[in-house]
Amino acid sequence: MTADQQIKVAIADDHKIFRDGIKMALSGRNYIKIIWEAEDGKDLMHKMKIKQPDVLLMDIRMPEIDGANAIGLIRKEFEDVKIIVLTMYDDQEMITKMMEMGANAYLTKTTDPDEIYEAILTCMNDEFYFNDLVNKAVLLKLQYKKKVKQFYPNSVQFSEKELKILKCIAQDMTTEEISKEVFLSPRTIETIRQKMKEKVGAKTIAGLVMYAMRNRLLE
Repeated sequence: MTADQQIKVAIADDHKIFRDGIKMALSGRNYIKIIWEAEDGKDLMHKMKIKQPDVLLMDIRMPEIDGANAIGLIRKEFEDVKIIVLTMYDDQEMITKMMEMGANAYLTKTTDPDEIYEAILTCMNDEFYFNDLVNKAVLLKLQYKKKVKQFYPNSVQFSEKELKILKCIAQDMTTEEISKEVFLSPRTIETIRQKMKEKVGAKTIAGLVMYAMRNRLLE
């Protein structure tokens, strides 16, 4: 990103003290501009239609419309918004549910402000932010094969090039790094990545990676 670019950030949480704390933690950070805040899910959806942010920091438990339902609504209308769940809950089933529904990152409210800032930048540059909390939840889900709603089909064929790109994505490589690895332009990588998501019905890179892990495509 260049110095003149700004990331428009919105905050949705029913506790004003916490919203104020996040605004203070992000104030003065490069590229960040807080454009609005919402006090509940209904307020959130109303303001989303007025001014769309690049990144939304949102709690799960909110009055009117809770975070889970809000993510579903946002993903139907605002596909490009990066959603970072920021909540008190670190329940593993909740984490995997939010990621499958379309969240780009999942953080707890005890997260250090520097990591919140890092998650915002990473989601903007690479679409998704993996941390230990998410990795553990995903791996445990695969290990114990918990019964959750399946968002993706079971049989999808990928080309050799797509599989190579998929493995690069799983290794947390950036678009530029993948471009150099497979000798394709960054724009072509973005196009292929989008087509792979469409193939499996995934809304985010997280969903694509989880599909690949579930079907042992990364071995």
